[in-house]
Amino acid sequence: MAWDEWEQLKGDALQRAQGQTHMRLNHISPDSGGTANRQGDLRVNQTDLAGVGDAAYDLYQAFQHDSDLARINSLKAAGGLASEGFEIGSALDTVAQHWVDQARTLLDATAHISNHLDYTKGAHAGDEVYISGTLSGIATLEKGFDERKGS
Repeated sequence: MAWDEWEQLKGDALQRAQGQTHMRLNHISPDSGGTANRQGDLRVNQTDLAGVGDAAYDLYQAFQHDSDLARINSLKAAGGLASEGFEIGSALDTVAQHWVDQARTLLDATAHISNHLDYTKGAHAGDEVYISGTLSGIATLEKGFDERKGS
């Protein structure tokens, strides 16, 4: 991203923060055809989360393979150029080292997304078991009250 573009984006963000423009993802004003919904309207189900997790895992696998090939070939080219006395060989080696750092960052992020969604799926499954048990316990308790009243 060019620095000019970055500065423009920062300026735009500052203007929005000062109250000139705001976007709300969980709200449509009633005058634009929407209805006021205090809870928002974003809904996600396990299938959606699983799809995101699977996509993150697939990206991780593909990028790991492709970035390894790029790293190996870049380092090989850098070594060949440097051994022939070209100064660009050391510059290419520097770029390849930075590539490794950036690739590792992307790989860590995709792994984190995939792992987090797997964890979330398991945690929510446990919540469902707990809630079901609690609700079935309440139903049993209510049945007991009904029996006591002679209903």
